[in-house]
Amino acid sequence: MSFQPIIPSDGIVGWNFLQATYDKQFETFTKDAVLQRETDYFMENIGNVKSAEDLVGDTRLLEVALDAFGLGEDVYKKAFVIKVLQDGTSADDALANKLGDDRYVKFSEAFGFGPGDTVKTGVVQDMADLVFTNKVQAFEEAVGEQDHSMRVAMYGERELANLATDGTSVNTQWFNVMGQPALREMFEVALGLPESLSKIDLDQQLDAFKSKAEIVFGTSDISEFDDPDMMNKLVNTYLARQQIADFSASQSSGATALMLLQF
Repeated sequence: MSFQPIIPSDGIVGWNFLQATYDKQFETFTKDAVLQRETDYFMENIGNVKSAEDLVGDTRLLEVALDAFGLGEDVYKKAFVIKVLQDGTSADDALANKLGDDRYVKFSEAFGFGPGDTVKTGVVQDMADLVFTNKVQAFEEAVGEQDHSMRVAMYGERELANLATDGTSVNTQWFNVMGQPALREMFEVALGLPESLSKIDLDQQLDAFKSKAEIVFGTSDISEFDDPDMMNKLVNTYLARQQIADFSASQSSGATALMLLQF
C-alpha cells in the first residue's frame, strides 16, 4: 500500500488522534490502486461463483473473502475452507460451529453454500458490504504495521460491538472472545491476565475472565460493552496497560544491554 496510516504517538494519545482522523485516513487509504483493483475484481466476478469449490478455486476472490473476516492466513487451507463453507452453520456439528471462533460462522453464512441455504454471491449489496469490510480489515492491518496495539483496539472495538448484540449467552460470548486472538489479547491485557492462562482448562479460563471482568469493569456480561462508555473504558484500559508493559519491556532490555557492556 502506498499510503501508510499516521499515528503520531502510542497509547491513548495516539488512539484519540486516530479516532479523530479516521474518516480522512481511511478514505485516502482505500484509494490505493492495488486494493481497488482487487475489490473491483471481486465485485465483477463473485456473481459467477456458485459453490464453495468455485470460490476456493479463484485465489484472488478467496483472498478478499477471507480477509474480510480476518481469516487471510487460511487462504492455502483449501480443503478446510471448503468444509467450513459446505457445512454451513445450521447444524450443531457444522465445522464453523465447532471451531470456537465466530469469524468462521460469519464467513460461512456470508456465502450460503451450506445445506438448505440460499447462495448469496449474486446478492450485490451483500457482496458490496463484504468488500467494504475487507477494506476496513486492510486498513486495520496497515495500522498494525505502525502500532500493533492500535490494530487490536480497532478490531476489538468493531468486533465486540457485534458480539455484544448477537443475543447468545454470556458464556458463549466469552468463549468467542477466548477463541479470537485479537479479542483475547485485548481482554487479557485489560484484565491483567497472563498469556499462560490459555494452557489451563477452558472452563477455568472462562471463570478467570469473568471474575476479573467483574473486578475491573463491574460486570462480566459482554453485552454491557455495547454501551459506548463501557467500550471506551475497555479500549483505554487495554491501551494504557499495554503502553506500560511495552515501556517496562524496553527499560528491561536497555538495562540488560548496559549490564552486558560492563563485562
